[in-house]
Amino acid sequence: MFIGHFALGFAAKRAAPRLSLAALFAAAQLADLIWPFLLAAGVEQVRIQPGITAFTPLDFISYPYSHSLLALVLWGLLFGGACAVVVRDRRVMLVVAALVVSHWVLDWITHRPDMPLYPGGPKAGLGLWNSIPGTIAVEVAMFAVGVWMYAQATRPRDAIGRRAFAAFVGFLLAAYFGSMGPPPPGIAAIVVAAIAGAAVILVWAWWFDRHRVPEA
Repeated sequence: MFIGHFALGFAAKRAAPRLSLAALFAAAQLADLIWPFLLAAGVEQVRIQPGITAFTPLDFISYPYSHSLLALVLWGLLFGGACAVVVRDRRVMLVVAALVVSHWVLDWITHRPDMPLYPGGPKAGLGLWNSIPGTIAVEVAMFAVGVWMYAQATRPRDAIGRRAFAAFVGFLLAAYFGSMGPPPPGIAAIVVAAIAGAAVILVWAWWFDRHRVPEA
């Protein structure tokens, strides 16, 4: 899942208005932020196998430290605790930890049975990715609701808060549908695209979110 994760980050702004949207996105996508670095280091493995699912050609061979349920619970507690300290609000820890763990839940819905419960443990997955129309319908619907909730929870204080937000939504949708193109040329390209894409998204979200204020 891709924009579905961002949908939850958008929606969580209402529950944690003092936390930057970039931090909420980082929580929802923490598994995918850690993964390319472990992939580059050879700790986790993926291969390109067109046809393994209808939606993506990636075969996630091993990613126990970035994507297992147990690992994400631990990552969520750590990241949630750090965010709570920064904004001095203990409730933020629960919101952030839930976002981190939600990554496993959403991936469990979309992935084939390759989502580990814990390192070396059994793997699960409902396989929504075997249906392109089903995947698009679920993710786009989630994304629309998440964006709407964020727009209701905040208001722009200037043109950047309006236009950069709208452009960001368009960018994510374009990136989502663009990902359905030809398979990536290699693992190195996956690593570079994942890291560069995450950097652009988080900086952009931090930027426009600073130009919006929470609704009373």
